[in-house]
Amino acid sequence: MPQVLEFSDVVVRRSTRNIVDHLDWTVQDDQRWVILGPNGAGKTTLLQLADTLMHPTSGRVTILGEVLGRSDVFELRPRIGFASSAMARRIPGDETVLNVVLTAAFSVLGRWNEDYEDIDERRALRVLAEWKLDHLADRTFGTLSDGEQKRVQIARAVMTDPELLLLDEPTASLDLGAREELLALLTGYAQAPSTPGMVMVTHHVEEIPVGFTHVLLLRDGAAVSAGPIAEALTSETLSRAFGLSIELSEHDGRYAAIARRS
Repeated sequence: MPQVLEFSDVVVRRSTRNIVDHLDWTVQDDQRWVILGPNGAGKTTLLQLADTLMHPTSGRVTILGEVLGRSDVFELRPRIGFASSAMARRIPGDETVLNVVLTAAFSVLGRWNEDYEDIDERRALRVLAEWKLDHLADRTFGTLSDGEQKRVQIARAVMTDPELLLLDEPTASLDLGAREELLALLTGYAQAPSTPGMVMVTHHVEEIPVGFTHVLLLRDGAAVSAGPIAEALTSETLSRAFGLSIELSEHDGRYAAIARRS
């Protein structure tokens, strides 16, 4: 399968600290990766590199066959879908849900003078229906619940049929019901054969959707473990990543973790 993302000896340095520390990592187009690790491990930095929002201090990042720093990022970015809380804060609160998704066609936040075709609107409405948002098409973004806003962000990210989809903590801050609803939708999406390569950052194993295939565990910017979930996600690797004795359990493709009793 073609590679959609490759990190070769990547370093991101701030002052005297390596936020990403000599990382080698490859994502294929049929893989669904989850990145786990404690705060400050470098998870979001990896997504910012993958979305061309920053460049490495050293090493090489290759995205969809293009080497970061040697390619036009403005041509590359429309091929990448990205959803994050930081992006949500930039979406105008008075923008309708339909327009939030529709404007992805022009890679803008907030409708202005763009000229959309009927096919764009039909596509946006179809995506809204797939993420159970079609009944909210005329609502303004600022009136939605956290769970609804998260789903709108993902719908916007997939609007343009990206070749790589990046999700930064899509279930963060959600209550149990909203989290489980979104995880069920992500499970269905991850298992569809037409879905692009995916990378999702989360803090909790309970938030890994069924259908995700690989895991990258980080600590201090370096890989603790990487590979197929069944092999790379264990009690031992979690314990090393978080610096705490952790017991991992799995049931029907869903995970849970608790600290071991001393």
